[in-house]
Amino acid sequence: MDNGSALATASVGGVWYAMAVMNHHVCPVENWSYNVTCTEEQPRPGFPKTCCTVQDIPLIRSAPVPIPFDLVMVCLLRYAQVIEHSHQCWVNTSALVSGCTNAVGLVMVGNFQVDHAKSLHYVGAGVAFPAGLLFVCLQCVLTYRVAVTALDYWMAHFRVALALGAMVSLVLSGIFFVHESFVLQHAAAICEWVFTVDILVFYGTFTYEFGTVTSETMMAGLQLGGATKGLKSPGGSSTSTHLNCTPESIAML
Repeated sequence: MDNGSALATASVGGVWYAMAVMNHHVCPVENWSYNVTCTEEQPRPGFPKTCCTVQDIPLIRSAPVPIPFDLVMVCLLRYAQVIEHSHQCWVNTSALVSGCTNAVGLVMVGNFQVDHAKSLHYVGAGVAFPAGLLFVCLQCVLTYRVAVTALDYWMAHFRVALALGAMVSLVLSGIFFVHESFVLQHAAAICEWVFTVDILVFYGTFTYEFGTVTSETMMAGLQLGGATKGLKSPGGSSTSTHLNCTPESIAML
């Protein structure tokens, strides 16, 4: 993944957080002080809230959730590409299922907010976060399986580091969230944002492989591996780190 793709992907989490703060969905993460009650202020557009109670702890689940359609498309493209470059296997199928399950959980989180349907909201979060973690772990395994060049293996190592970071942040978030302490709840919120940005960066690494996507890639997915190609570097040719940006691949993207 080039620096531009990494920066753009990481910026998504920052913009998402900034919009949540400025639209008064959550309080800033640097505000560690919460009131039991306080007089509700007049919201000022473009400024964060100053009347912050425990209900305003900046958990990512309290912020608007992006439409998960893009996530489903990434899962489908990656599923088809693995079939095209190697063969059908249960790991690839499991990754597709976990990715789509993650999308379903995000739909529940986004459509059932805590204020109106708390139980469904937390069920969605409980589905989305573990499914997202499982997806990135399975993609690490698949990256090693289809790797051919040294650069492919470096990408696999980088994804493992991202997956480990996501796992640690998610576990810490769960440990902190079950406590009633404002400080630990706030720490859980920070871990959730770290987890989300980590996952977004992981998805951004797929730009390395998706430069080679063609109509044959989708056909391989639809045929469930009936017609696969020989092994080749998923990121392009073995002698170049540049992506295969043919007009056909650009149209598919």
